Amino acid sequence: MKKITSILLALVPLMAFAQGWPDNYGGVMLQGFSWDNYNDPRWTQLEKNAPDWSQYFDLIWVPQSGQCGVNGPGTSMGYNPLYYFKQNSTFGTEAELRSMIKTYKDLGTGIIADVVVNHRGNLNSWVDFPSETYKGVTYQMKSTDICKNDDGGETAKHTGGLSLSANDDTGEDWGGMRDLDHKSANVQTCVEAYEDFLINDLGYTGFRYDMTKGFGAEYIAEYNSACNVQFSVGEYWDGNATALTSWIAKCVKDGVRQSATFDFNFRYAVRDAANNANGWKNLAVPSLVSNRNYNRYSVTFVENHDMQDRGNVTNYTADPIKKDTLAANAFLMAMPGTPCVFLPHWKAYMGEIKQMIEVRKLVGITNRSTARKYTNNTSYNYSVFMIQGTNGNLLCIVGPDASKFDLSSQSSFTGAEVLSGYHYRYFVSNEIATVTSSVPSGKYREAFDAIITAVNAPAGAQIVYTTDGSAPTASSSKIVSGQTLHIDKATVLKLGLLVGGKVQGVTTYNYDWADVENEKLITIYVNIDEVSSTWKGVNYHIWGGSNGGTTWPGDAAQGTKVVGGKTWYYHEYILENADDFTNLVISNSGSPQTVDINNISSTKYYEVSATLSGTKHTVNDVTAQYSGINDVKVSDVKAPMSIYTIDGRYLGTTLDAQDALRDLDKGLYIIGDKKYIVR
Repeated sequence: MKKITSILLALVPLMAFAQGWPDNYGGVMLQGFSWDNYNDPRWTQLEKNAPDWSQYFDLIWVPQSGQCGVNGPGTSMGYNPLYYFKQNSTFGTEAELRSMIKTYKDLGTGIIADVVVNHRGNLNSWVDFPSETYKGVTYQMKSTDICKNDDGGETAKHTGGLSLSANDDTGEDWGGMRDLDHKSANVQTCVEAYEDFLINDLGYTGFRYDMTKGFGAEYIAEYNSACNVQFSVGEYWDGNATALTSWIAKCVKDGVRQSATFDFNFRYAVRDAANNANGWKNLAVPSLVSNRNYNRYSVTFVENHDMQDRGNVTNYTADPIKKDTLAANAFLMAMPGTPCVFLPHWKAYMGEIKQMIEVRKLVGITNRSTARKYTNNTSYNYSVFMIQGTNGNLLCIVGPDASKFDLSSQSSFTGAEVLSGYHYRYFVSNEIATVTSSVPSGKYREAFDAIITAVNAPAGAQIVYTTDGSAPTASSSKIVSGQTLHIDKATVLKLGLLVGGKVQGVTTYNYDWADVENEKLITIYVNIDEVSSTWKGVNYHIWGGSNGGTTWPGDAAQGTKVVGGKTWYYHEYILENADDFTNLVISNSGSPQTVDINNISSTKYYEVSATLSGTKHTVNDVTAQYSGINDVKVSDVKAPMSIYTIDGRYLGTTLDAQDALRDLDKGLYIIGDKKYIVR
């Protein structure tokens, strides 16, 4: 599906892109970072993910890539910009950045730059900016490029006798760095040169503009028009759909709209549905994506780095989706607009989100598709939506009671269930005939059996397939719907329906294989003796590296062991290679919790300390003290077994595998150290 999309877009004349966002665009976007995560968004790590991610994402938004520190990259998420043309950042060198961008571009995926031009940092005083020379031209902003009323007038007290601009800010003031006067010809020259450098030198595909309430929309229109950018999306942080459309309408140059916007109206609707009692039943199609005049410019999302749960961060109020993350993403992937998936969600539910993307592209849902609420359910906590794509229709059911929806009672829609999961279901209309595998594309470390299913197959159709990436033909291998294919090595599986001598509805699954020989097993031991009065157990919340991630508060400990006379909770993790790592927060079922523990690449012993850093417990790394001592299992502790789907999604723990199997849907699972098939 991805290759077809890329080819079609390549046939569109370039000027068609110079209107903020392409029309009838069927691509999917990924926010490739989260807050205070300095490992996953490293340019080298992002490049490693390219073969897999490029199969699903047409655009990937990465952190601001310019150097933020005066004397070097420092540690920064990029929202304190200093240098425009010096591209050595927390996330890697300019050479690594260029390599990453090119790798994705060669695979058909564009990289979106985070452009932070509302404000800018200074070198040594409140009002001095760096001088930078690019292609023989020197660019430097002056004190007169700072808004007259910057920081509520505070900056005017710290100019050292230098003048500020005669103009007030054209948007909201932000106290912290210098707000730039975008009326200034010098500011415009510097920003346009910077953006030209991003697009035409570094190779970025488009822009995500930070804090667009901070300056006038007309300036973004000027900047985008100057470099003829293909994709532009602004962060106009407002949940009112009218405010969003008003901003889009102002972002115009020569009568042409120049930018899309993140759809906060959509986000807040999904948040309320997920977090409130009976919220899913009351969910409606958000107004921006249902507005035919503006849904082209809606970049939808359900969570981002500003809203995610950051734990007990001082002076910060998180606004996370507290539950039903999968249902939220199912709704996101079904609706019009251009969906933007949040990296922590992708890592936690990669297999299912991959399948959601495949269904979206199968149906042909674009940013201009139409959606409506399909039924007025009053009895159960779910909603049903009908979305019209270019290839057919999708029926999306979301909510805790999704399993109670009865399609047979809906005479106006007949179709097949193509995907279902925790609190969501997808049905596709009869004209969409295809073949699916129960196991999504991805990297696997153990052999598995994939259930092959024909969807809406015409009478007499046969399933044909190949495992070498070649196109299936009438003479290819055949399989009956409902049977399994055994996969035990790297495979490019192509499935199709043979109808009247012709193959149609071809789908592709890329199964890569982990380098098991280079994998290593690490164990993370945690002792809570010092905080035993308030801590009664241990949860492991991990992120980064090849482990994917957990949803807060993470996995419960697998058991306890006595080492060196102390009782330790423990959890085992597999690292793909010597360079791999994981990051960790330890908690007592979410609260209290520890500080972040980063870059764990070997077995560790941590003691949770009663000493606090803010509201979080510090930890003592005592690995050297305990790593050489033989382990003795506590005799009266029966360690629970973790339950995983075949694609690595953690479902919980059990003390009895057979008991757990009775409650699981059809599929392949790993419980403890054994595989089970539920038919």
